[in-house]
Amino acid sequence: MDRLRGSAETTVDEKGRFKVPSVFRAPIEETFGPEFFLTSISGVDVLVFPMPVWNALEEKLAAMPAIHRAKAKFQERFNTYGQVARMDAQGRLLVPSLLREVSGIEGDALVLGQTDHLKLVDRTKHLKNLRTATITDEDYDELARHLV
Repeated sequence: MDRLRGSAETTVDEKGRFKVPSVFRAPIEETFGPEFFLTSISGVDVLVFPMPVWNALEEKLAAMPAIHRAKAKFQERFNTYGQVARMDAQGRLLVPSLLREVSGIEGDALVLGQTDHLKLVDRTKHLKNLRTATITDEDYDELARHLV
């Protein structure tokens, strides 16, 4: 499968559904199928994991000790907001109601490629955040340590 990269516009309708843009839909359907796990860490965005990708992540979590604090915090967030969803024939996914409520994502949205999963964000909030949250010299230094 090609990496999921770039962004595409979509709309979250009054029922909380969004259409997966075709640029992402075709490679996901070919490789992973129509089942997804939709969740969030922050409650601000929606992470859209193809089920095989999510299952692989859960296997890694399962290998960690049950009393690991970071694991417990991570699972609590993912499970609070998370729900399995199946893409319908029109390529739409339903965002869980609790996640719609806390994220406030409705209307114009962006779908962002995240290599092996997608992120759904409110278009206006996301673009505003990009303007205010600049990449610092420390960020560039950290990236250079890992990418060079």
